[in-house]
Amino acid sequence: MNLVDKLATAKSSGDYSDIIAQIPYATLLGVKMTEQDGEPFFTLPFNAANIGNTLLPALHGGAIGGFLENAALLHLIWARESNEIPKTIDFSLDYLRPGKAQDLFAVCDITKQGKRVANVLMTAWQTDRNKPVAVARAHFLLV
Repeated sequence: MNLVDKLATAKSSGDYSDIIAQIPYATLLGVKMTEQDGEPFFTLPFNAANIGNTLLPALHGGAIGGFLENAALLHLIWARESNEIPKTIDFSLDYLRPGKAQDLFAVCDITKQGKRVANVLMTAWQTDRNKPVAVARAHFLLV
């Protein structure tokens, strides 16, 4: 089954695990994807292995960044219905507050999608969407 067929199955069932399995780092992190209000919604369930600062404790910045980058990739796959996984051109991340030892949530917004390049904004938060933990911007090469 190709990626487009897996995506169609995932959209009808609501189970995106086969799509996430196409991206090994997303699988390693434990990224979850669902749909809310007709748009992808991403969750990084708390995992003690994702703690970077054990004194606070706080999520590792790399786990937060990896989660947001993978959320953007998955969002593009969802929106484009393509058999190709986009390639990251650049990624810029702003940490706004510590990620506590709890679930992290994210949404993405495709600000521009051309024939070869897409621009995506990502926002991650924990308890209050109006108090983001991190925001990111990325450009992807569409193969």
